[in-house]
Amino acid sequence: MMKKENNTPFWKLVLGRIFAVWALILFILTMLPAIIFYLPCFLLDDPAKASWHRHVSRVWMWIYLHLIGCPLKVKGKEHFIKHTNYVIVCNHNSLMDVPVSTPFMPRPNKTIAKKSFAKIPLFGWIYTFGSVLVDRKSDESRRKSYEEMKRMLAIGLDMLIYPEGTRNRTGDPLKSFYDGAFRLAVDTGKPVLPVILLHTKKVLPANIFFYLMPHQLEMHFLPPVSSEGKSAVALKEELFSIMWNYYQEHA
Repeated sequence: MMKKENNTPFWKLVLGRIFAVWALILFILTMLPAIIFYLPCFLLDDPAKASWHRHVSRVWMWIYLHLIGCPLKVKGKEHFIKHTNYVIVCNHNSLMDVPVSTPFMPRPNKTIAKKSFAKIPLFGWIYTFGSVLVDRKSDESRRKSYEEMKRMLAIGLDMLIYPEGTRNRTGDPLKSFYDGAFRLAVDTGKPVLPVILLHTKKVLPANIFFYLMPHQLEMHFLPPVSSEGKSAVALKEELFSIMWNYYQEHA
């Protein structure tokens, strides 16, 4: 049997690209009416803007994920303690991670995101409303985004960060973590809440071009970890171990 792209069978590549076309069409068709409901974000300030953004995104993504055959199952919401906000760290396997994670967090949140994506017509508005934007090539942009993340935490929002930086294209549960999320937690005194996304790699793999395969998705919230009295490096190593072991046990 003919095989291409990471030993994926040819028939599966064809089917995956048919599903990808279907998912792209549905994304555009569902985004257009959703934009109307995002318009109040132009008038709101955070945290009200983040709260409204999350509500609209959750309805849109719930509909969209079901239409493409990728419903989401969420576990561990009880780990979000009332009146406590977090630096949330999440594994990153796929472009599917972002539309899954931000809308379905239990509370309003912001995510750190690439500034270049904000230039995409229409979608860029939605992306910007829910993000702290950063140009990773600019030291000044990184400094400003760090201060903005601290401000978001100070006004009571959760801050969602993918500590691997880019999608994990390896066969390991995780790539190595950058220090930023953990330095942010130590500097602000906020606990870190780890999140594990499962099966997004099966739905939208990073190593196959324009391919989507329907599969149920899962998002698991793990118990928070205190940052008090710890260095950023020690906190990073602790969270890496927790998330690596959990992913291995549940993947």
